[in-house]
Amino acid sequence: MNVLRMGLVGAGPWASRLHAPGIAAHPRTSLAAVWARRAGAAAEVAEPHGAVPTNDFDELLAQVDAVAFAVPPAVQAPLATRAARAGKHLVLEKPLAGNTSDAQQLVDAVERAGVASMLVLTFRYAAATRRWLEAVHAVDDWVGGEARWFSGTLLEARYDGSRWRHDGGALADIGPHVFDLLDAALGTVTSVEQARLTKPGLWHVMFGHDGGRLSTATMSMHTPVQPAVTDFAVHGPKGFLPFNASGEAPERYATLLDDFTGLVATNTAEHPLDVRRGLHIQRILGRVTDQLAG
Repeated sequence: MNVLRMGLVGAGPWASRLHAPGIAAHPRTSLAAVWARRAGAAAEVAEPHGAVPTNDFDELLAQVDAVAFAVPPAVQAPLATRAARAGKHLVLEKPLAGNTSDAQQLVDAVERAGVASMLVLTFRYAAATRRWLEAVHAVDDWVGGEARWFSGTLLEARYDGSRWRHDGGALADIGPHVFDLLDAALGTVTSVEQARLTKPGLWHVMFGHDGGRLSTATMSMHTPVQPAVTDFAVHGPKGFLPFNASGEAPERYATLLDDFTGLVATNTAEHPLDVRRGLHIQRILGRVTDQLAG
């Protein structure tokens, strides 16, 4: 297949550490252009990969067939909606948007344009995750599950400028990964039974799933632990099936691009981890915040 010309929106740590080198290294993608509000920031990410830096979003769209995003969710949604309307395929970060309404508008734009979309839920592109989910789904009588994610990410200086991460904390940044995997393992999340936030930035959430199963998630990005704890498990009458979701993000991103370029090459607009999955996770996040406020 032809090499897919991709643009990158964003010039922060995640853009420079994951998206830019991942797109440049993949055999079926090339990094054609990088957009950031500051031209100098765009140049710092673009130039090592021979891409064109720009602070004009329309200029970026004119040079590419697809766009990857590494910007705050409230910035991603309106720009990605513009890109979809321009017929560009999308690699989208989580959470999809700053709120459910903006996420729905993005989904509507993607569906009208018929473009491919993929969400960067990195756990789900690991072979180990897929094997664990297959083992989970091979048993019918799980009654519940749990997830624990503890890291010190928001204690690190490199994320001092990432206001959305500090404002949203673990719920916004790692919540989508955790909630997506619990949902995939135990069935659709149908309710938020309980949500509590305690110091320092520690989230405790209990979900109800389709079929009456229950799960719990405990998450913090303010815990100084190395390596990060990323543990999942399901349990029932037949036992306990654990899973450690740790792994290398670049390898998982390469698998994402395998799937993404395959969608584009076959004119396929749907994928289990596409923009519609992002909307589903956005709705769960909204339910958690509503439960906390209530």
